[in-house]
Amino acid sequence: MPQDSAERRVVVTGPPRRARALGHYRPRTEIDEQTTLGHTYVRSLMRSQLRAALTAFAVLVLLVGPLPLAFAAAADGRLEWAVLGFGLYAPLVLLARWYVRRAERNERDFVRLVEDR
Repeated sequence: MPQDSAERRVVVTGPPRRARALGHYRPRTEIDEQTTLGHTYVRSLMRSQLRAALTAFAVLVLLVGPLPLAFAAAADGRLEWAVLGFGLYAPLVLLARWYVRRAERNERDFVRLVEDR
């Protein structure tokens, strides 16, 4: 059967036109290129940091919020200084330490995710 020149196959060679080669996927590339997946990675970090901040804020409100009622109920002036100086300072320091550790852990987990370790 004779082949028509319009039906002849043409072989095209050249490098693939993909943005990145298969097998070299890295989440850092997704973040740098600001793709939807990269945006999702960053949003997950922001949500975990926001969750830690809101938890710390809620504990702070529960710790400091009832103090005016306690001070109004007590007529003694030394009670306020004792509560503020000794009863409130230690929980605030512990809360601050917890928050910093949690924020650093969130960032460390994010870096591990992005660097594929």
